[in-house]
Amino acid sequence: MIQKYHLRRAAYVLLATAALTACKSKHPTSVQPGKKSTATGIAYNQKDGFQVKKFAGQKAGPNLVFIEGGRFTMGALEEDVMNSRDNRERTVSIQSFYMDETEMANVHYLEYLNAITRDSSEEVVRAALPDTTVWSNPLSFNDSYVTQYLRYPAFRYYPVVGVSWVQANDYATWRSNAVNNELAKGGASTKKKGGGFSLKRKSKTEAEAPAMAEATAAPAKPSLESGMILPDYRLPTEAEWEYAAKALIGTQYMDENQINQRIYPWDGSSVRNPKKGRKQGQMLANFKRGRGDYAGIAGRSNDGAIITAEIYAYPANDFGLYNMAGNVNEWVMDVYRPLSYQDVNDLNPVRRNGYIDDAKNYDVKNKQSLIDDKLRVYKGGSWNDVAYWLSPGTRRFLDQDSATAMIGFRCAMIGVGRNK
Repeated sequence: MIQKYHLRRAAYVLLATAALTACKSKHPTSVQPGKKSTATGIAYNQKDGFQVKKFAGQKAGPNLVFIEGGRFTMGALEEDVMNSRDNRERTVSIQSFYMDETEMANVHYLEYLNAITRDSSEEVVRAALPDTTVWSNPLSFNDSYVTQYLRYPAFRYYPVVGVSWVQANDYATWRSNAVNNELAKGGASTKKKGGGFSLKRKSKTEAEAPAMAEATAAPAKPSLESGMILPDYRLPTEAEWEYAAKALIGTQYMDENQINQRIYPWDGSSVRNPKKGRKQGQMLANFKRGRGDYAGIAGRSNDGAIITAEIYAYPANDFGLYNMAGNVNEWVMDVYRPLSYQDVNDLNPVRRNGYIDDAKNYDVKNKQSLIDDKLRVYKGGSWNDVAYWLSPGTRRFLDQDSATAMIGFRCAMIGVGRNK
């Protein structure tokens, strides 16, 4: 009797599966657009016709991790000890995107410098150089960092610092082209003689060179429609960065419920590892524990780093991102305004300069304010910051042309055509 019941049940399951298969939509999709236009009936890919190339979906670029979008409560969750009141809690939604799993390291930036040295002007190369004097302090013996931190091989996978917001954006532009040139090698070659993408600002003589010669040296780059190249790398928006840092995907249960909010990129109110084992009690990020205490004592160097640490040195958060708290602060796209939380949209919020809250409203000239259109937000805390700044909801700002030994960056990219 029981055997008959199970056989009958199995038959129902098979019938249901067959019915679902039969009812499966045959509508075209972005990945499978079909052989002809549903609007005109004209076949794709005919000679001299509209070309619709094969596309398997957007791939993650080098070092990128997919961040599934969603709703979250953006803003500071700890007591506002600075009394800035510039990141009050509000609900926003973020479209899916990609983000670098690590901060950009010295070796990555040196690769960039090497590339532009070969195909860009001296002016551009000079403008791209990190400011290594950010380590200099007349009352501290940091001389070895000034001369060695960027270039000595032992520091290869330490985060690059001394980079301004403008320089970080230039790096993202170069990286987009370098990655896409590499991807396009399988199709139309975009490799230039003696190098890749150039940021060169041409001299008058160069500008007058025949366009034909340039076209001969550098074949056309594949179009965005070809699917052979990726969207641009860029700095993440403040909202994207904060969403990715909190990684609340790790707190979910049953539909849209969440167990808890997060003060840090991990669970709990402590900055120590709660899990049993030899790593129990160790710091989960690289930060300054108090005046004069950057790492603990010899033999018990709790966070393992007096200054910065390697970019994979601490556990990743639930999105798989490393050092979203501590090590170095990170530049984000947004211009700083204290009331951004009131003004920006609740879908993919970003604060651009020159819109709504103009710089002219702030009295910088008479030193009544620090705010103008060149101030950019940075987030995350660093090796030289106390634990308060490790919270994703805290925010600070600096002039876009300034650089410090406590600020680095990572890149992001739009995520298209998938939700998971």
